[in-house]
This record gives sequence, structure tokens and C-alpha cells, in this order.
Amino acid sequence: MVIVLQKHIKANNMINQKQFGVWMDTQHAIIVGNEETETGALVVLAHVNGEEVSPNPGNKNENKQKKMLQSKFFKEIAAHLENATHLHATGTGQVQEQFIHYLAETPQFKNTKTEESTANKMSDERLLEYFAGKFN
Repeated sequence: MVIVLQKHIKANNMINQKQFGVWMDTQHAIIVGNEETETGALVVLAHVNGEEVSPNPGNKNENKQKKMLQSKFFKEIAAHLENATHLHATGTGQVQEQFIHYLAETPQFKNTKTEESTANKMSDERLLEYFAGKFN
């Protein structure tokens, strides 16, 4: 009886969890999360593309513009992470670490459990498998 109850509690806790995975580089992000059905299967929720700073030799504000565009990119990604309880961010460089710091400074995500890793770009199907392994 206790084992069955523990399994039921664990299953209910997993249902109440809002788990997301994000693969990202500096210009593109793929957001994975549970679909809103009883099965709660992982699906690709969105692809987000960032903007590049136009190269201009006389641009004195290039660094400021880069930071502004990165903040806009992070905001667009975060908009898909509604009520997140767990986030795993992965990608090819350090941008996922910067994104996790951005979320930590955002009140709505201050209690979100975050993890990060490094991974090369992969197909949507492979990404779903990758995050399924991380969440189980």
C-alpha cells in the first residue's frame, strides 16, 4: 500500500511539474516542454531566432546594441517558459549560462530549478530524446 501511494504521489508531482528544455546558441533557440494533455509528452514548443548587430565600422554603441538584442532574445525565449519549475538549458557555447543568469534575475523564475550542459545542435526529434533522458 505504501509503495503504491508513493508511486501515485510521485506521478502527481511529475504532472504538476512544468519542465522545459532549451537548446540555444547566440542566434537560435529551440524550446521543448510538456504538451497540455494527460500524457504530458515532450514536444517542441517553439523556435526563436535572435537578431544580429549590423556590422558598422563607425558603430560606437555596438556593445550596447549587442546586450540589448541578447536581452530581447532571452525575453522571447522566457515567454515560452510559463510557470516553469525546472529548466535544462544546453547549447554549443556559454550563452546557456548567460540565459540561466538572466532567469535568476527575473522574479518569475527565481524558484525555477535550473541545470545546464553543452551539446551540439541536433534535430528536433533527437532533442526531444535528449531532454526526455534529462527529465526522467
